[in-house]
Amino acid sequence: MKPDPFEPIFRALANPHRRKVMDLLRDGPLTVGDLAVALPELSRFAVMQHLAKLEEAGLVVSRKQGRQRFNFLNPVPIQQVYERWVSQYTAPFAASLVALKNQLEAGSLPGDDRPGGERPTPSSTPRRAKPQTKSRTRAKERTP
Repeated sequence: MKPDPFEPIFRALANPHRRKVMDLLRDGPLTVGDLAVALPELSRFAVMQHLAKLEEAGLVVSRKQGRQRFNFLNPVPIQQVYERWVSQYTAPFAASLVALKNQLEAGSLPGDDRPGGERPTPSSTPRRAKPQTKSRTRAKERTP
């Protein structure tokens, strides 16, 4: 069995701190120091380790500029995961919803055997008489 190319991506995304780093990088590139300030529960070293895992998965790309290392979010692997795992499952649901919308607008529903999907209107539906409670019948009997 050949290795799954998405395995490193899923492993990297499994950690909530790494997902938080990716959320922070979505707004633009940040240095390790900026990320360490934004994640006070992690040490600078821990932030660097998480960035290394994200880089291994291809989710983050870094560029050194002078003494600073800027980290950028790489959306390509996420788009590949979306295309592989999400989009193929959404198409049938979206098609079903469009078909349902068209049927509702046409006035018919699947399994409706009435011609043209006619629905009874509230005025044409016979109403059942409400059963009288004992207290109402007794009150009527007492009234002269």
